[in-house]
Amino acid sequence: MRLATIDHGGRPTLVVATSDDEVAVLPERFADVGSISRVSAEVGVAAANEALAAGERLPTADLTWLPPVLRPGKIVCVALNNSANPRRIISGPATPAMFIKPSSALVGHGRPVRLRRSDGRVHPEPELAVVIGAGGGDIAESDALSHVFGYTILNDITAPDLRAEDTFHYQAVHPSPGGDEVRYVESWVSYPARYKGSDTFGPLGPWVVTTDEIADPHALRITCTHDGRLVTDDTTANLRFSVSEVIAFASRYMTLEAGDVIGMGTALRRSPQGGAAVQNLDLNRLGGEVAVQIDGIGTLANPVQWR
Repeated sequence: MRLATIDHGGRPTLVVATSDDEVAVLPERFADVGSISRVSAEVGVAAANEALAAGERLPTADLTWLPPVLRPGKIVCVALNNSANPRRIISGPATPAMFIKPSSALVGHGRPVRLRRSDGRVHPEPELAVVIGAGGGDIAESDALSHVFGYTILNDITAPDLRAEDTFHYQAVHPSPGGDEVRYVESWVSYPARYKGSDTFGPLGPWVVTTDEIADPHALRITCTHDGRLVTDDTTANLRFSVSEVIAFASRYMTLEAGDVIGMGTALRRSPQGGAAVQNLDLNRLGGEVAVQIDGIGTLANPVQWR
């Protein structure tokens, strides 16, 4: 199934695709993809079948799209999880490195990414995203894919200049080797709240495609364009850590819940046609529209707007 959340009559409404051009409205008790991810597969399929048989039909061209999961409990993002350019990592962990993006950053397909000139350089990060179905903690890697409800698209908008402003170079306090005294260790640390979590820095959607329609989440072409010009042309085969590895690792530290979203890391490989890397695509300078497309899932496009 291809599911989406729209604004219909002033309220969030869950719809299922009947074709590329039309959707059917699910029963009112399902307001978004998060709500259907929390019920059993049998109940969810029955509700979708009810909509396909007798639900109100709407043309996709007229839809006002919302983030498919309106308020996920958490959006877990994996940093530097692309093996297409391993030379970029001088040193780093041998396990996934994660940060949390707030649900207030989410915005739907077609809605603007709103920037301030003071944000400095801002660039897109095209990513495959996982929507959790059955939650849990300490999930085994061998069982991890059974906890996936479906797949969608995340554009992890990033403002490196805000990161620089929120970076400390300081003397961290550590215990001495004997434990009785303190020692000071020169350290660098930055915090992602602004540069990753500002409002509209998380375009998501438009569709969530259920797992039965994605045979292999690691065999999907992913592209990013700016005003129609191809910038990134990559594949999820280049993920450094797989979906199963990330789910298993994340669930060791935080219980995953139905409706949670996991951003699998930025597609980095540049277009064979050449040109700038995605990190050089300064949306605050160029404006325009950025679009992310993933095979089998769809296209997420958002214009830039200034506050």
